[in-house]
Amino acid sequence: MTTFHVACLALVVGAWPAAAQTPANDARYPVDPLSLPRPTLRAQRTAEEIRVDGRLDEAAWSTADSSTTVFIQVTPSPGFPATENTIVRVLYDDHNLYIGATLFESEPGRLVVPGLEQDYDTQSADMFAVALDTYHDLQNGFVFAVNPAGAVWDSQTFNDQRDIIAAWEGIIDVRTSIGDDRWTVELAIPFNTLRYKPSDGEQVWGLAFSRRIRHRNEDSNWSPTPRQFRLYKFSQAGTLTGLQDLRPGRNLWVKPYILGNRLTGATHPGNENDADAGLDLKWGVTPRLTLDLTTNTDFSQVEVDQEQVNLTRFSLFFPEKRDFFLENEGTFAFQDVTIRNYRTGSSARNFTLFHSRRIGLSPSRTALPITGGARLTGKLGDRFEVGLLDMQTHNTGSLAANDLIPAENFAVARLKAQVLGSSSVGAMFLNRQQTGSRGEDAYNRSWGVDGNFNIRNVVLSAYVAGTAESDSTGESRTAAMFQAAWRNPLWDASVLAKHVGDDFHPGLGFVDRTGIRRLYATVGAHPQPHNRHIVEINPYVDVDFFSNLDGNLETRIISPTVAVQFSDGGILSIDANDRLERLFESASIAGANVDAGTYRWRDLSASYTVPGSHKLSGRLSVSRGGFYDGNRTSLTATTRFRPDPHLTLDLAAQHNDLSIGGNDFTADLYSARIRWAGNVRTFLMGFVQYNQASEELISNVRFNLIHAPLSDLFVVFTERRSLADAAPEPVLERGITLKVTRLLAF
Repeated sequence: MTTFHVACLALVVGAWPAAAQTPANDARYPVDPLSLPRPTLRAQRTAEEIRVDGRLDEAAWSTADSSTTVFIQVTPSPGFPATENTIVRVLYDDHNLYIGATLFESEPGRLVVPGLEQDYDTQSADMFAVALDTYHDLQNGFVFAVNPAGAVWDSQTFNDQRDIIAAWEGIIDVRTSIGDDRWTVELAIPFNTLRYKPSDGEQVWGLAFSRRIRHRNEDSNWSPTPRQFRLYKFSQAGTLTGLQDLRPGRNLWVKPYILGNRLTGATHPGNENDADAGLDLKWGVTPRLTLDLTTNTDFSQVEVDQEQVNLTRFSLFFPEKRDFFLENEGTFAFQDVTIRNYRTGSSARNFTLFHSRRIGLSPSRTALPITGGARLTGKLGDRFEVGLLDMQTHNTGSLAANDLIPAENFAVARLKAQVLGSSSVGAMFLNRQQTGSRGEDAYNRSWGVDGNFNIRNVVLSAYVAGTAESDSTGESRTAAMFQAAWRNPLWDASVLAKHVGDDFHPGLGFVDRTGIRRLYATVGAHPQPHNRHIVEINPYVDVDFFSNLDGNLETRIISPTVAVQFSDGGILSIDANDRLERLFESASIAGANVDAGTYRWRDLSASYTVPGSHKLSGRLSVSRGGFYDGNRTSLTATTRFRPDPHLTLDLAAQHNDLSIGGNDFTADLYSARIRWAGNVRTFLMGFVQYNQASEELISNVRFNLIHAPLSDLFVVFTERRSLADAAPEPVLERGITLKVTRLLAF
């Protein structure tokens, strides 16, 4: 760590007088979360009709088990009891699992509700959350988090907290109410929404509850866990007992859609009008296997990608946003590992063997027609998890116009086996092959084997992968990675070693950098001072080396950083970079040509994040220093104004002042987003972006009415406009789409 960083840290810590936190005067506290036995709660079967209204006034609620619902703080006072009491009870009948929670609150006027939309910002909200490990495999499950206004954040989780699919949505019914000294949650989860193993006797599920009191920056869990673990760390969860004789339903969901659209602009000179229809079907083939079918698939309602400024010589990663591919995405995860509260040095943005955006989207991110597809996911027995996917696109464009994109078939097979409790090993095979009428036989195939091992505070990950192409004779077509990460409440450390061959090209995946060997290491600390203003101080150092396959150094980055988390949720981060880049041939970087050579520079960055629990929140980041043979100054600002739960305004700006390759220029990006929610079912969103590099203004307006569970009405307007002086037609594309979906559950 540099002298500058030490001085900044001393300044921050010394800004306020220390004030010891004494939330309880009981000699039993604080407790070591992992030393406590895992709690158990018994579900009670009821014959009484439960009306989901947020009141918990049926007689069955008063007789259900609640004796073990004691919550222990994760922050800001780990190991102490929560400052407010929470009572949770569980009922069930033949069709639903019911969860009722009474959350006492001495200051109900300070409850924070950041929004009413599905998948709201949980970090900025008061909330109650439940996680269910329905197979009790200590690995995978479902999470539901409810804020005081009744908005729901739901997700699937995989691999003992490593992978979370926040875009997953299930049919549930939830209501909340707010009283003088409490708020209440009543949640009904149909058994058809979940996947579990039916049995004639009693079932045992993994269970976890969590509560967030935002104005105190307090998180507490029913099943106590250290701060580095999440609610859905199922190997540390409690248990739910008492579920008797659960029988599977048909588990058949049918979701048809109809749409009409009109496209105009320079890319659609004929003013295209179109109407279409399609169908998605979900069938629980067995209680553990789910088959998804889609035909004439359409994603016109999906929000447009957020533009990015590329200041590197490598490819940019754009995340998947389409629901069909996001559900059960964790089954197909074969990638560089990201683990919350561990600094692993890499992520799927650097490497993933299967990136579903390769299906139905061109390299320029325009939609390609999908004829249909199928996906089978789930469990085979108690140890094996399987994922099979097959999708077919059809031709678009024409030979005459020289814009033909041939039809292709995309096939993926994934198998994972649970070993050693919460660890897994697996294999994957992928095939991308042209199927056009011209008889072409071009293909790209990928394969890999991987393992992920969780041993208390240690995470070990490794994979080996390879590719083959019909038009490639290259020999360096493999990739391999090994990683070890460790963390306890005070320290963390990790190391990564990685190899990617020159000719490693996964046609259904993403890799940002080929022809390299990489070594990464980090060490950091997480002291939590007895200070009423500071929750945690996190100094750390990252060291990163990239060499080519001949062993010649290409990139070296040394980054000392200090981050300070304040009691209101704000985060201050200051970091320095000492960087070396060696170009063996000239390269285009940020649109400028940079000659071959060795470049070394330093830069300094600082950022501050105002938490989303404030009406005015956001993040300000500034960076200044060298950049190859020149200099760069970057300023990024995001602002969110939330006057009430119904209205949110987001503004973002990124300004880059660059001097590189003998050229001085700027690279700017601006965006604005407004969201309005009439209630938890009616939404209007507008999004405008300007990218200076491409001189394009992109607009997207979307109205969404959820007229029935998982059933939507969308009205979407999109426009892509060129602001270049030489553009013959400023409107490149303009379209309006009306789409209606309806879920039919049997």
